[in-house]
Amino acid sequence: MRMRSGTPGRVGVFAAVVALTAAMAGCGTERASSDAGGQDRGLGTAFRDPDAPRRGKYLFDAANCVGCHTDARNGGARLAGGKAIDTPFGAYFSRNITPDPTYGIGHWSDRDFLRALRQGISPRGAHYFPAFPFPSFTGMTDRDILDIKAYLMTQEAVALPNKPHDVPFPFDVRATMVLWRLLYFSAGPLEPDPARSAEWNRGAYLANAVSHCGECHTPRNFLGALNNARRFAGARLAGPTAKRVPNITPHASDGIGAWSLDDIATVLKTGMTPEGDFVAAPMSEVVEGTARLTDSDRRSIGIYLKSLPAQPGKGG
Repeated sequence: MRMRSGTPGRVGVFAAVVALTAAMAGCGTERASSDAGGQDRGLGTAFRDPDAPRRGKYLFDAANCVGCHTDARNGGARLAGGKAIDTPFGAYFSRNITPDPTYGIGHWSDRDFLRALRQGISPRGAHYFPAFPFPSFTGMTDRDILDIKAYLMTQEAVALPNKPHDVPFPFDVRATMVLWRLLYFSAGPLEPDPARSAEWNRGAYLANAVSHCGECHTPRNFLGALNNARRFAGARLAGPTAKRVPNITPHASDGIGAWSLDDIATVLKTGMTPEGDFVAAPMSEVVEGTARLTDSDRRSIGIYLKSLPAQPGKGG
């Protein structure tokens, strides 16, 4: 999948301001699908395949969906949304992804779900904002996306309305995403690199698409887009704590160049670094999912990360 650089060149001041309004606004608050009838012809394979929910659970864990779509700090119901996502523009709230037909995704068809993750567009045609990491999820295969949907449909439905975002105008204007997408979005799915091994391609797929590691480990430009020239070189999270997200390129001193494949796999399985420290939130939440991956998948992620260009800097 082609990656567009996070440096757009000279754009007009008005265009920059317009794109900035949308860059990090978060997930949508749509209530119902435009196709409330359920499955689309030719796409309803997830529920006809009894293994789909099991496969979907594996991907769901790898993507840490529960971490963003559950307001655990305030005792929120699992997957009912409402978790604040801090950005430089304000707080945006994750949406309800339970099978509730009114506030969740219970009436979403397969086509609706594919469009949301592949294109970043809601069932009602509204643009999502990239605090929902559709620019990464677009790299997933159709089957993997629909397997996640199949798993979500087995979860408890929660009739909880989606929260409005806590941001000032114009940072919630969805139409501005049209320009932002022209600058920064390339639709997937991710294409394997035939010059690389199967392990490398599996690691690239997991790191870039499913687990969307770059969404936190890559700095953003002033329009809120990932600066892919510094991909995986570390960043600072928005919010009052401004936590530093580490460099995970193989730079010898600033990144993980000194880590072995076993070291990387251990972090992903237990959260313990080679120095004996344990990762803190939000990475600790990610590890709750990557701990459920197979040993071979954790190794594949390590192989991919060790192949990246070494980038200096410790993030932020």
